[in-house]
Amino acid sequence: MIPGRFAGKVAVVTGGAAGSGKAVASRIAAEGGRVAVWDMNDEALAAAGEDMPGALPLRVDVTDASAVAEAAAKTYDVFGRIDLLMCSAGITGPTMPVAEYPVDSWRRVLAINLDGVFHSCRAVVPYMVEKGYGRIVNMSSVGGKEGNPNAAAYAASKAGVLGFTKALGKELATSGVLVNAVTPAVFRTALLEQMPQSQVDYMVAKIPMGRVGEVDEVAALVCWLLSDECSFSTAATFDLSGGRSTY
Repeated sequence: MIPGRFAGKVAVVTGGAAGSGKAVASRIAAEGGRVAVWDMNDEALAAAGEDMPGALPLRVDVTDASAVAEAAAKTYDVFGRIDLLMCSAGITGPTMPVAEYPVDSWRRVLAINLDGVFHSCRAVVPYMVEKGYGRIVNMSSVGGKEGNPNAAAYAASKAGVLGFTKALGKELATSGVLVNAVTPAVFRTALLEQMPQSQVDYMVAKIPMGRVGEVDEVAALVCWLLSDECSFSTAATFDLSGGRSTY
């Protein structure tokens, strides 16, 4: 914890009512920042509002571009600025071979995991560029680097996040807005509960450190990337895989 690190800053965290998103939002608030938590889980949003005094909990469907734009405008109206964005909203989708993968499930995974990042960045970036300052971190996955069998939609969506982050980071490189991605391996979040144990065991077996990660470990890296200390890294990918991927 670094007291005062985010004093005067306003952050938007999508999927910020649970898991890694909540860990990031909570740490930003604890370090002096103000946070808008965007999520679809009403119960978790209410709890987040209680856990983070001063936070702005908003029910936002990141697959809906208009709803995201409205949430960004609301956040700006309430706080007067948007400095930081963490795109953490995501789902795993079914675990099954491509030949059996439901088309509707494929589209939903891509809509939340990839379109949601696009919509959120598209809505928030103009506020940052106007001020000449911003930090964006997009949540990808080691699966987006390497792919996991029986998780093609998830892998494709997270690979798309990496490509999108590289493009946006280069677009904004001289604007004062830095854009980076993180690639966690298996972490102890609600997403883990969406996977069969056989899939979890397969992924943990590939991690040299031999364990799942903890959300506070994600928050530590993400908060550095969202801070002023990150000043010469953009369009980059930062690994959080316990040694699984070394690039």
